[in-house]
Amino acid sequence: MSTSNIRVTGVMLYYYLVCPRKLWYFANGITLEQDNELVQIGRVIDEQTFAKEDKHIEIDAVINIDFIKSKKEIHEVKKSRAVEEASIWQIKYYLYYLKERGATGLSGVINYPLLKKKEYVTLTADDEQVLDDMLVDIRRIVTDTKPPELTTKKICNACAYYDLCYL
Repeated sequence: MSTSNIRVTGVMLYYYLVCPRKLWYFANGITLEQDNELVQIGRVIDEQTFAKEDKHIEIDAVINIDFIKSKKEIHEVKKSRAVEEASIWQIKYYLYYLKERGATGLSGVINYPLLKKKEYVTLTADDEQVLDDMLVDIRRIVTDTKPPELTTKKICNACAYYDLCYL
């Protein structure tokens, strides 16, 4: 399979920005998050907030929008701002993906219910070029025969893959 045929999901883009090694594990079927306490807390927050909204709108098995508040505003719910840059780019990817399929004039919002904060996100032409480059790199990483080299980050201690990386 050509790397251009690999469907990059929103989660893959998010993991790429958090940690390329985590992306590689996830894309190659090594999933350890189901038992991670922090992931479970995030699931509870997701389930208990914005309960009146039609949630988890999956499109093409590629993006999964937490909810759409209006026809022009997509929302993503996050527990904290710990990896805010990755969250911003994840929603930019959703906007990009939808634009590629003909949906224009959209904007995004990242909701942090525990912090009672919102971050508004738009997609620029420069962002689209950055995303094009990211997609090429993501496809390269996930098709590599081994995970990228370990680079220690502050977030590593809270990662579900910590034990695997540091064995």
